[in-house]
Amino acid sequence: MSAIQLAALARTSEPQSMLRRFLALDAAVTGANALAYLALPGPLGRFLGVDATLLLALGAFLAAYGAGVGLLASRRQPPALGVRAVVEANLAWTVVSLVALALWLTPSTAGAVWTVLQALTVAGFAVLQHTALKARQDSSD
Repeated sequence: MSAIQLAALARTSEPQSMLRRFLALDAAVTGANALAYLALPGPLGRFLGVDATLLLALGAFLAAYGAGVGLLASRRQPPALGVRAVVEANLAWTVVSLVALALWLTPSTAGAVWTVLQALTVAGFAVLQHTALKARQDSSD
């Protein structure tokens, strides 16, 4: 991804702002998923073909994770180590989601599509965050 494409997505060419915006977007999307899973595990579970208990557990995890990412995004200069941890966690989530879909879960068609779409979205966040972190580091050299 070029710096111009990254700046267009972030609506700023300042690497520090880019990084914080991509972290904040990740936190917001993660928090929205957490709230949905916590508030509607039964109906969502039936629609997605996934056990409601699993959705509750994922909702609790995502709420804590989203809060942590949000806290990182609120920092004036998020520490590189924390950002790398978020990138790696997002990549791990992507892999685990796809492996679970292939080996463990038996969701409805909607659930299978949802699993793939959310995995791709999370992978996209990882790429954007990694690229913005690299741009920040390159600009400080």
